[in-house]
Amino acid sequence: MPALDASPKVIQSIYAWHSEGKLFVNRRYQRKLVWTLHEKQKLIESISSQYPVPAILLAEREGGGFEIIDGVQRLFAIISFIENAYPALDGRHFDVSHFSTAQLRADEDKFEQTSEPNKFSQREVSMFLDYVMAITIMREASEAEIDDVFARINTYGHRLSDQERRQSGVQDDFSALVRELATTLRGDVSSDTLLLEEMPTISIDLPMSKHGYHVQAEDVFWVSHGILRATDLRDSLDEQYIADLAASIVGGAVIERSKSALDAIYDSTSDESARIEAALKVYGSERFSDEFNFCIDEIRTLCLTGSPKKLREILFSSPNTNGFPSVFAVVFFALHEVLVQEQNRIADYAGMKAALEGLSVHISAKATSFEKRRRHINLVKGLITPHVVPGEAPNIYGSQAIADIDGLIQRSKVEAAHYELKQGILTLAPSGRAIDEGMIPKLVRTICGIANNGKWSGSLLIGVTDKDEDAEKVGSLDGISPRRVGYRYVVGVQREAVFLGESAEAYFARIKHGIERSELTASLKADVLSAIDYHDYFGLGIIVISVPPQQGPSFVAGKAYWRKGDQTVEATPEEIVTIVQRFS
Repeated sequence: MPALDASPKVIQSIYAWHSEGKLFVNRRYQRKLVWTLHEKQKLIESISSQYPVPAILLAEREGGGFEIIDGVQRLFAIISFIENAYPALDGRHFDVSHFSTAQLRADEDKFEQTSEPNKFSQREVSMFLDYVMAITIMREASEAEIDDVFARINTYGHRLSDQERRQSGVQDDFSALVRELATTLRGDVSSDTLLLEEMPTISIDLPMSKHGYHVQAEDVFWVSHGILRATDLRDSLDEQYIADLAASIVGGAVIERSKSALDAIYDSTSDESARIEAALKVYGSERFSDEFNFCIDEIRTLCLTGSPKKLREILFSSPNTNGFPSVFAVVFFALHEVLVQEQNRIADYAGMKAALEGLSVHISAKATSFEKRRRHINLVKGLITPHVVPGEAPNIYGSQAIADIDGLIQRSKVEAAHYELKQGILTLAPSGRAIDEGMIPKLVRTICGIANNGKWSGSLLIGVTDKDEDAEKVGSLDGISPRRVGYRYVVGVQREAVFLGESAEAYFARIKHGIERSELTASLKADVLSAIDYHDYFGLGIIVISVPPQQGPSFVAGKAYWRKGDQTVEATPEEIVTIVQRFS
């Protein structure tokens, strides 16, 4: 049984925890940042007015620091206000110059200090920092006890959406599958546990309320095609609909589209939950993930065929701004059955796209029963079957999907030591453009450095840049339109293959041969060459070099390399000892 410790803290002390990296968020049960600007400002007003605010609940972590069980939105609102992310209700900002700890972080470029002149006075800053927050710390609590406490808090308060309540704290294979697919498709992939200050990287900016969060709602598949509204992502409705798709396919029959049906699947004491868990063990999470991503990519391809259209524009003959998750599910089920289960591949994308034009008039969004959903699926199968031919598509299993690549790109910002982005192997000099002969040796050293992070995987992506000026330069030199993913830009390598007068296959072979001829540790080299992949990625072309976990240190020509942040450097003898210890 955990011990409860009432430990009131002034905001200044809480901010010190933040600056020391002691506040953590567990994505297994915590939701994204969802408070509106007004909600944040009302909290700041309450603190400034010395009004009471709800208590914060933390759990002591075995490795040091605290996991936030209740209070993520409040703590982030307070810390981001101090770090000038937004003004108070009266338009004034926190004056960082009156708080040395925050000023030091600003000087270290941890956040951007505002130049706005209208700020809190020194007295107001002191009162704000001296405000006492009610904090309770759970000590020696097990993971199960933390999950139970979180579930009880959010059951009594009804502060989470239905799907957030289902997913929060659940640790079975089905919930893990849904969570992983959802984060990959949204582009907010990260490790399960992250620092509070990293929450913006996995949170969603809505079109009308820009908070500076990493994921732009309008860029997410669900919203960009009109399937869901941007606000639906905030309430995790995308996870709810993925759960419906997964349970239906893995379970062998389309389930009723209802709250009670999903509640039963997430109720660990129900027969339905046991049935789906058993079915998933047979079907395989990895297999379903591959099939799900394959079907999503086929839908993207259909939409881009001929004159590009959003899925909403294809399925609805008249203008429509409402979401259509029920119609989307029918299309998804039909594609999965025809392409995956019946082992066909699309022979005529344009013809299939035309067959789906105006489909919505034949399908009722209110059809929730198994019988009606089944009837609609059969109708769509009848429309698309004439445009397929027998033969399983070669890229269903084991291949990188668009969502996977987007996830790697998004994750590279938070976990820089495990990821590396390169725009290509050509120099960007407007005149005398040529192959950078040092690029492949750099790639090999980076592969070594990522492998020496310890028993963790990582990736290198060729065809991506994180610099606006490089993206603009590539667009100008090669006449392409870079595709933005978060704060990165996909410029692709197909443009370099064209410049070199060779096929994408020859360009890909050039990279593989460079790695093969290197003096990289043999076991690592073999693993990397077996996992390297080329993806067409909207015609731009990306090479993904996966670095699987290794059993021991790796070297290049007898030298060890490791990652310091996003840089690869040669390790000193003392640092080699540290690398060896990582594999103990």
